[in-house]
Amino acid sequence: MNDMLPAGSVTGHDRLARLMSRGADFLGCRYAILGGAMSWISERNLVSAISNAGGFGVIACGAMTPALLDTEIAQTKARTDRPFGVNLITMHPDLVELIDVCGRHGVSHVVLAGGLPPPGALDRIKATGAKVICFAPALALAKKLTRSGVDALVIEGMEAGGHIGPVSTAVLAQEILPEVAAEVPVFVAGGIGRGGLIAGFLEMGAAGVQLGTRFVCADECIAHPNFKKAFIRASARDAIPSVQIDPRLPVIPVRALKNKEMESFSAKQREVAALLDAGTVEMAEAQLQIEHYWAGALKRAVIDGDVESGSVMAGQSVGMVKQEEPVAAIIATLVEEAAAALERRSV
Repeated sequence: MNDMLPAGSVTGHDRLARLMSRGADFLGCRYAILGGAMSWISERNLVSAISNAGGFGVIACGAMTPALLDTEIAQTKARTDRPFGVNLITMHPDLVELIDVCGRHGVSHVVLAGGLPPPGALDRIKATGAKVICFAPALALAKKLTRSGVDALVIEGMEAGGHIGPVSTAVLAQEILPEVAAEVPVFVAGGIGRGGLIAGFLEMGAAGVQLGTRFVCADECIAHPNFKKAFIRASARDAIPSVQIDPRLPVIPVRALKNKEMESFSAKQREVAALLDAGTVEMAEAQLQIEHYWAGALKRAVIDGDVESGSVMAGQSVGMVKQEEPVAAIIATLVEEAAAALERRSV
């Protein structure tokens, strides 16, 4: 990194390189900045652009079939010769086959999301030579995952977009980093929109960070122009969590921009709860219906551009997204801001 340092910011860039070195070495990239896996958005174009710009792109497998994931990985490899990862959902019925697809392509890192890895999943991934990254929404789970052999963790606070937990990023970082960061690399996510905060988490012991919302308005992102315009117009307070209607139905809240779709989701919950009451579906099927609902709603917004009846998932950092620009410019800005913050603190 040092051979390309801009004049006047040597100290800040030196410190940033040192603080990011563990995460960058683990990921095999220049900057320890993971692209958050966003369904319909984190595909070949955005993922390869993030990796080409020195970050670490991650394909959002979501509900893809093994055949679709096979194509997506191949197309991403055709666009970059740098490392990238694949995010797999632990509840996916074809998880084993998806892991094998990643293995055949030599994917370097697999990110597991959506709950504890099922028995055998970690060993199967590691047998391919890939590193395993898991989400840890609480300290107890972070310790359990570390003991189970996970290679790295992501701790994501409720400020993030999409499915969220109940605890803020700042609290999770304070709870988990001092306890776990010495054991495995930990990447912090949720509400990060500027480089100064990246610097702060690195100084707390994070190996790096993960950002999703910040990359949605990248030139290389395939999201519909209406979707991007909604981001650029929004403020932090517009990104709100969904409400759980029936306590019997364990629905993970989703943070998205307030629109008609957020109201429609309440009606969907009532519909599914009625099916449970009637004994028409089991709880697992009810939860799957909810997930399929979100996937369809998100596609309507991202791909079709229907930002009223579609789900415009966004984190609270959306207020810091001001324009469309190349991924390389976004990462360069974040790096410069982080280096400048570290420079100021070294004076």
